[in-house]
Amino acid sequence: MADTNGTAFDIVVLGAGSGGYATALRAAQLGKNVALVEADKVGGTCLHQGCIPTKALLHAAELADNAREGAHYGVHTTLERVDMAGVNQYKDSVIGGLYKGLQGLVKSRGITVVEGYGRLVGPNAVEVNGQTLTGEHVVLATGSYARSLPGLEIGGRVITSDQALQLDWVPQSAIILGGGVIGSEFASVWKSFGADVTIIEALPHLVPNEDEALSKAFERAFRKRGIKFNLGVRFSGVTQDDNGVHVSLEDGKTFDADLLLVAVGRGPRTSGLGYEEQGLTLDRGFVITDENLRTGVGNVWAVGDIVPGLQLAHRGFAQGIYVAEQICGLNPAPIVESGIPRVTYSEPEVASVGVTEAKAKELYGDDGVETLEYNLAGNGKSKILGTSGFVKLVRQKDGPVVGVHMIGARVGELIGEGQLIVNWEAYPEDVASLVHAHPTQNEALGEAHLALAGKPLHAHN
Repeated sequence: MADTNGTAFDIVVLGAGSGGYATALRAAQLGKNVALVEADKVGGTCLHQGCIPTKALLHAAELADNAREGAHYGVHTTLERVDMAGVNQYKDSVIGGLYKGLQGLVKSRGITVVEGYGRLVGPNAVEVNGQTLTGEHVVLATGSYARSLPGLEIGGRVITSDQALQLDWVPQSAIILGGGVIGSEFASVWKSFGADVTIIEALPHLVPNEDEALSKAFERAFRKRGIKFNLGVRFSGVTQDDNGVHVSLEDGKTFDADLLLVAVGRGPRTSGLGYEEQGLTLDRGFVITDENLRTGVGNVWAVGDIVPGLQLAHRGFAQGIYVAEQICGLNPAPIVESGIPRVTYSEPEVASVGVTEAKAKELYGDDGVETLEYNLAGNGKSKILGTSGFVKLVRQKDGPVVGVHMIGARVGELIGEGQLIVNWEAYPEDVASLVHAHPTQNEALGEAHLALAGKPLHAHN
């Protein structure tokens, strides 16, 4: 660590994950002198143990499926084997390239990177390895960790996503505890790699935070792929031996497999960092802030996974930029949580932005909401790709579109337009007047809005 003892910075950022490094980059761009404190590697969970490595595995999984299914398209291919050493080499090369680029970017902005475990020791001070960094502002961005359940010990054949990303073998069978984004993505990968997969989810649906129509379609798609799942019953316990894991549920059912992946969400990394001692308000470990992400203690701010809400890298990016611009005297637009896009990168993908139909009815009443589903069977590019699914629109009656929900291969790439529609409060008629390229899957969004505007082209009224 460089000798920074006694050095005063404009901003000290604690944590160099998505929220932290975005804060640092934007603040430095605006002329601030920034210290970025990180115990591990710049890039945080998303780059090293989350978004990027899991999506690399998912791409390899897609190639495995393509190799199996080539004959359907007249291309006769066979899948010889999945070489996890090669898959991991590819994954690590992607991470390494992005990491090198990020390091260069941080260096080019003149940001001081301080390696070590930081702790908040005052409203303008962070202690790192016995040295104290002071800043006119302090931004907390310490991220999250893979959570377990009370009494459920991680170790051996009971793993979290952290260990799953380092596996050098493909399990013959796996049980996944949790049917949210992380659990569903690993289920998709392992099934494509040839494993027998069972998901256990205590709530009534997989991807339970999504619109119910998407959840049900997702379950049908997973069932068709041969991914098994048990819904609505809580986990009871697990034992393990040389043969594998033995999982029991509260209703008495038992399941056996090579591995148990615990994917029950992520917890805020705030313990032992001095937050409560300095007067910050914590709730279940999360840092409570106002709508501007101020903690209410001096000039201490918080961003990313430690703030209650969606735990998404792009939310952290946006919050980091938002805080940096406020500190620098700009007047950025507040971040609307419902306007943040959400994607599950499995096969099929699920993508959404805005509110679900159920939430819209809470807000506007049962008679104050209109919905429409456009089947991807009517979309030429989706037919070419061999995918099924739909686009579902939720609209305030006679008002703007307040929710866009999609399921199908590659629909995550369509959510960019979806977020513009929702965040700019577009009416179906506004989007219906736009020309969408043919043949693209993006065209399905245009067709859905044409239908909701009362003038369907390739869909029935």
